[in-house]
Amino acid sequence: MKITTETGERHVLAVTVDNEAGVLAKITGLFTARGYNIESLTVADITADHALSRITIVTSGPPPIIDQIIAQLDRLVPVHKVTDLTDQGAHVEREIALVKVAGTGDKRIEALRLADVFRAKVVDTTINSFIFEITGNSEKVDRFIALMRECGLVEVGRTGVVAIARGAEAL
Repeated sequence: MKITTETGERHVLAVTVDNEAGVLAKITGLFTARGYNIESLTVADITADHALSRITIVTSGPPPIIDQIIAQLDRLVPVHKVTDLTDQGAHVEREIALVKVAGTGDKRIEALRLADVFRAKVVDTTINSFIFEITGNSEKVDRFIALMRECGLVEVGRTGVVAIARGAEAL
């Protein structure tokens, strides 16, 4: 099966689902079966009684494909609500990355300077390495990682995008 990577708009979907075993497999299976790509996926429990979870999915495609994805997600039994945050309007997106950089001398100094510019925090350090924590939109994280390649990038761990609509109303 070929994953569809048609050019189109990037969309952030917030999906409220029952918090039970197998739900994530159903959601990802829907994408896989139709050849759609998931660029980012995060899941979190969102209620005090642990009954519901929120899945944030970033995907891309032309408008008819995005509409089809939303319609198919809406039809799944454990899904309560699907919101296209991109179409809804203003929303806030964030991603966290842990970035390990190894180096000495000028490379080490440059890594610290760049971390300061990007407001990344040093969360661990040794004589030969740093682990930075950076938070921001995906583009900011991507730029930081690209610059750290020149300073001795060793490893990266990323959370994926989390997003929420602006304003006083809940989804």
